[in-house]
Amino acid sequence: MDAQTRERGPSAEQPQRAKEAPTTNPDQARDVKDQPDKPAPPLRARLREHWLLTTGGAIVLIAALVGGLLYWLEIRHYESTDDAFVAARSFSVASKVGGYVTDVPVTDNQHINAGDLLAKIDERDYRIAVNQANAQVAVSKANIDNVEAQIVSQEEQIKQAQAQLEQAQAQLQFSQEEFARAQDLVEKGAGTVQRQQQTRSDLQAQQANTERARTAVTAAQLGIKSLQAQLEGAKAQLEQSQTQLDQAKLNLQYTSVVAAQSGRVVKLSGAKGTFVTAGQSLMMFVPDEVWIVANYKETQLNDMRPGQPVEIRIDAYPGRKLTGHVDSVQPGSGTAFSLLPAENATGNYVKVVQRVPVKIVVDNWPPDLPVGPGMSVVPWTRVR
Repeated sequence: MDAQTRERGPSAEQPQRAKEAPTTNPDQARDVKDQPDKPAPPLRARLREHWLLTTGGAIVLIAALVGGLLYWLEIRHYESTDDAFVAARSFSVASKVGGYVTDVPVTDNQHINAGDLLAKIDERDYRIAVNQANAQVAVSKANIDNVEAQIVSQEEQIKQAQAQLEQAQAQLQFSQEEFARAQDLVEKGAGTVQRQQQTRSDLQAQQANTERARTAVTAAQLGIKSLQAQLEGAKAQLEQSQTQLDQAKLNLQYTSVVAAQSGRVVKLSGAKGTFVTAGQSLMMFVPDEVWIVANYKETQLNDMRPGQPVEIRIDAYPGRKLTGHVDSVQPGSGTAFSLLPAENATGNYVKVVQRVPVKIVVDNWPPDLPVGPGMSVVPWTRVR
């Protein structure tokens, strides 16, 4: 094997050497081997070689530095927070009287104005109550007229009794004078005892008649006082009847549930034909008056004052920017007015930066933005 290999070796390598001979120059190979490595061009040369790219990069870098500086100089005058939401005093709309719903002329998310009809309750029962109250008022007025007529009649009776008393008093005086004359004649011996006794009897009868007339006057005066008391009672009854009539009219008006202010109807639950009780919710109502509650950190309130301008961005409408101003800052953190305030008088107390609600009023809400409570916003308040 080795002999054969040695025999074939030269013959096999001969063509290869013959093939490489024309392309290989020993002198050139020696010169390349002896030549040292060429150094890389410097950075300035490379930048000069790619001057267009270098110029563009420098411009971009300078613009970024200037923009960053301007942004920092401007942003340092603002305080911002992500913990901000749209707020409103939304409330439930309910009927003050019960009955069947006959009409609901509104629908979900509809905007309405103050005074618009929201729902209608069956008014027939309440109209009957109004008629009954009107009849009771009429009866009370008739009672008053009757008592007043009795008072007028009683006053006439008093006048008649007083006239009879005056007549009796005049007759009594005459009887007293007759008795005195008869008594004087008897004492002088010119008169008879019979005449004296007769005048005494007439005097006593006239005294009794006068007393009876005086009693009649007193009874008539007491009678008019009783009638006057009845008149006061009748007037009180009239006032009560009038109050019942007013209440019945109010109940009749309550069958029409109207909007107290402009806003939007949400979460509509009332429907035509359903029976509702007094106070049962028919829908929720969101007034047009909305504002923003931004819960700033207490460390951001050093320079914040009412009246400072605010730029507002709503998360639902990222391309729109609104303007407003700080209305007020709550005198206390949000946790202090929560249902379960934090109790920090414990041994494992950990200080946490508190959040303080700040009320922000928007200068002008765009009418084409359906904004409601709970929507997230990002306010930027200029404090410096």
